[in-house]
Amino acid sequence: MKTNELDKLRTIDLFSGCGGLTEGFEMSGLFSTIGAVEWDKPSLDTLVNRLQKKWGYADAKSLAFHFDMQRTEQLMEGWSNDREYGNGEGLKKLVKRGGGNVDLVVGGPPCQAYSIAGRIRDTNGMRNDYRNYLFETYLEVVREFKPKAFVFENVLGMLSAKPDGILITELIKKAFHDIGYEIIEDLKDAAVDASDYGVPQYRKRLVIVGLSRRYFGADAQSILADFYSNILPSHKAKKQTVADAISDLPKMKVVRGKNNSHEVIGTSSIKNHVPRYHSPRDIEIFKELARDLQRKNRKYGSVEDLKKLYTQKTGKTSSVHKYYVLHPDQPSNTIVAHLHKDGLRHIHPDPTQARSITVREAARLQSFPDNFEFLGSMGDQYKMIGNAVPPLLAKAVALSIGEVLEKYRKTEKAPIMSFYEHGIAKV
Repeated sequence: MKTNELDKLRTIDLFSGCGGLTEGFEMSGLFSTIGAVEWDKPSLDTLVNRLQKKWGYADAKSLAFHFDMQRTEQLMEGWSNDREYGNGEGLKKLVKRGGGNVDLVVGGPPCQAYSIAGRIRDTNGMRNDYRNYLFETYLEVVREFKPKAFVFENVLGMLSAKPDGILITELIKKAFHDIGYEIIEDLKDAAVDASDYGVPQYRKRLVIVGLSRRYFGADAQSILADFYSNILPSHKAKKQTVADAISDLPKMKVVRGKNNSHEVIGTSSIKNHVPRYHSPRDIEIFKELARDLQRKNRKYGSVEDLKKLYTQKTGKTSSVHKYYVLHPDQPSNTIVAHLHKDGLRHIHPDPTQARSITVREAARLQSFPDNFEFLGSMGDQYKMIGNAVPPLLAKAVALSIGEVLEKYRKTEKAPIMSFYEHGIAKV
């Protein structure tokens, strides 16, 4: 932890990915990261690099754990001589070494098991997917460190997921209630759209905030209602479009190289703005679809039209349309991890470029700043960006949580907080 920030609220980020949540919380100026856990090495390397270079954490390598969250006991107590993860002291020692208390736990388990798209693709509707229950590890961390609050981010599909015939949201509400936390009664109220918070992308997600009954007492539910109705919405920002986000980036031109299909026009010092390879067939499709977007009477204006085009060009069929051109005058469609496989649903709107978006363009549409460097292969980078929480949304959540904690700090119940912070209060 940075020695000049001892007065900041202390946060652990679980399932941290490359650090979208951490980035937003650091941007708020209210929070200090004392721990992070991520199993994907390129994502963790990216997070560590960012914590060191941007946020000044000299101990970033020791506070960011490369480990499997499912191995809960070892995550807490430590591990050694592991073939994949090496050695680690565990969260208990890390927290104790850093002062002993945690103010906030943030994060969100991988969303594929809760997503509606994932359930459509999986023959068992994702019912047998281990990721349905990764929230239990998150819960154990909350149980152990008893933070004042937590933030649990996930897809809207969680609202309808029933891996065992019971709504996962009901399991989550009961599990957190049993360890002393309140979350909003109707989780539909926890739905947000990132585009409302300055992110140039339509991205609907659940932002589930949990409040400690020990800390907030009988006021927890009313505070949550205020959080979702007033405090978080107060941080909404002007809608940003695709053109706002990426139109100033260096353009690309089509080339006929053996290993590359596009190259940047002129010179560029912007990191991660490198075109991926596209086949001649895809280049022609991208060019035609981008031109079609500019027509008054569009030839490919419906989902069925796009499905037919896909079958016509590839000889294959698909239950969903594969192609989507980003509309320059609107926020982007949702940036997803599938981008690491192809960019067919994120086609650049300029027909002269005839390509899908670059890593940097995807990052801008997720509201990552240009000085945020993504490590690993191009595929790794697309995947981590698609999995990330947009930093501007995370910042709005951070400022809102900070406001809740500050409001409480000013009430007559503040001595309870002091006991908690010194490890005296018990659940």
